Amino acid sequence: MQSLERLKIKIQKIMEKNDSAHDFEHIMRVYKNAQKIGKKENANMKLVLAAVLLHDIISFPKSDKKSKTSSIKSSIAAQRILQNHGYDKDEIKTISDAIRDHSFSRGMVPNTIEGKILQDADRLDAIGVIGIARAFSVGGSGKRPFYNKSDPFCQRRKPDDNNWTLDHFYKKLLLLEKKMNTNTAKKEASRRTKIMKKFLDDFKKEI
Repeated sequence: MQSLERLKIKIQKIMEKNDSAHDFEHIMRVYKNAQKIGKKENANMKLVLAAVLLHDIISFPKSDKKSKTSSIKSSIAAQRILQNHGYDKDEIKTISDAIRDHSFSRGMVPNTIEGKILQDADRLDAIGVIGIARAFSVGGSGKRPFYNKSDPFCQRRKPDDNNWTLDHFYKKLLLLEKKMNTNTAKKEASRRTKIMKKFLDDFKKEI
């Protein structure tokens, strides 16, 4: 696993400029999630964890039109890095495919168990208490208001998270529980989703 340790050092330097929702601490939380999920799955954890380390090396801001290409760009950049860290052709394909297909915006279910674990581990970090913090961090960096004052909880309109942070819960975060691939992730997603629903209930009481 020395190659993973070398990757960690490299990725930490690359991600110093990233926003707080997609920084190296995000990577390490996803890494921890992947380790927990991987204990129950028959996966090559060397490849899973390499994919985790590299999955956000290119991360465009949500407001950028290129945002939906972040996973594709990261996949391509990862291939070059992996070649320099001793990974073979087949390993690089598994890792880069997992990175390419993990993102919510692509709407893909990865073909490999390694890809499924990466996707689950990353999505878990988008929900629960840490997910709430990340959502408002991204919203703040984009100078978006917390909510639409005429319909804060999207009861009469489609969610628009480009304009209001609270809409992100209805457009994406509350949907993730049903999109998990592994049983381990499904159980944890259920717990974290309950936290978000309680947060929204409490939010209603304060506005």
